[in-house]
Amino acid sequence: MSTLKNRLAIGSDHAGFAYKEMLAHWLRDNGYEVQDFGTYSTDSVDYPDFVHPVANAITAGEFERGILVCGSANGVAITANKHQGIRAAIAWAPELAELARQHNNANIICVPERFVTEEAAREIVSKFLNTAFEGGRHQNRVSKIDC
Repeated sequence: MSTLKNRLAIGSDHAGFAYKEMLAHWLRDNGYEVQDFGTYSTDSVDYPDFVHPVANAITAGEFERGILVCGSANGVAITANKHQGIRAAIAWAPELAELARQHNNANIICVPERFVTEEAAREIVSKFLNTAFEGGRHQNRVSKIDC
């Protein structure tokens, strides 16, 4: 039986499709249950059509965390952060993913496919999934994020 902790939502646009596929397979091979919200090819699409379902699934409590991939990660992060309770962070290095979890309690990591290697993308996601929120002084700040 899966727990919420090992269930992940993942999505991308066409520019993030290759890494989304690679990450989903890698995560499944490492024991995660991954729900793929698309896109399902490299055909040009509008990223909000895939970001909103990922963010909605997290805010509904179906998943604890999510992964979004696009060319720069900017569009998916901007879109996801429109959702109440979502804290989407862009990371192009594992250290940024670690800080996003420790200090910001990020619940979606946004990976820029055009700017990182496949190995770096896996390291970023690994840090995101294996780093705990520190709470403490950071909790006050995180509590002030939602409007």
